[in-house]
Amino acid sequence: MNIPIVYEDEWLLVVDKPAGLLSIPTPRNESRTLTSILNDDLKEKGAVYRLHPCHRLDRETSGLMIYAKGKSLQQNMMEEFKQRRVKKAYLVFVQGSVAKDSGEIKAPIEGKSALTGYKVIERKKDFTVVNAEPLTGRTNQIRIHFKHIGHPVVGDDRFAFRRDFALKSKYLCLHAQKLEFIHPQTHGTIKLSAKLPVYLKEFLDTHG
Repeated sequence: MNIPIVYEDEWLLVVDKPAGLLSIPTPRNESRTLTSILNDDLKEKGAVYRLHPCHRLDRETSGLMIYAKGKSLQQNMMEEFKQRRVKKAYLVFVQGSVAKDSGEIKAPIEGKSALTGYKVIERKKDFTVVNAEPLTGRTNQIRIHFKHIGHPVVGDDRFAFRRDFALKSKYLCLHAQKLEFIHPQTHGTIKLSAKLPVYLKEFLDTHG
């Protein structure tokens, strides 16, 4: 499987995860995940290290994922995420027209505080293109928060009923587009971005 590599050095690997692929196994213990595909490829190449995911993306979400080449580096990067020092930006298509050009969504998720900042990029006929920055790291945060304000992510059938909206998409229109963090080894600033997937480009062209 062709997994685009966005960044690599001797400590880290950052890839552009395709939609529809699990990052890591769920309690069902699936064998085919992004992590297993990457590590199987390394094994075939005779690599002496394994890749360890530093965070996760939902199965339906595409975009940037950081892997560490070693457990201690993984722990260092996970601590950066925990301390909210990793800046994440998602490109999202949400149902309807978001009224404010920018704002913050504050709503607890599973009893824990959660905060998402957003900025409208463009308003289309039936949806809004938004840049969303989760300032906390709750599971499914962006999907839950935009549903909370009445603008669920286009294509979401987990936190919204598709029948409630005329605009349909067989894909979840949510892409982890940008990452910025301090490298745990070199201490330099790393800024990365991932291209918009073909299916999202086609959706924009079709529904522009």
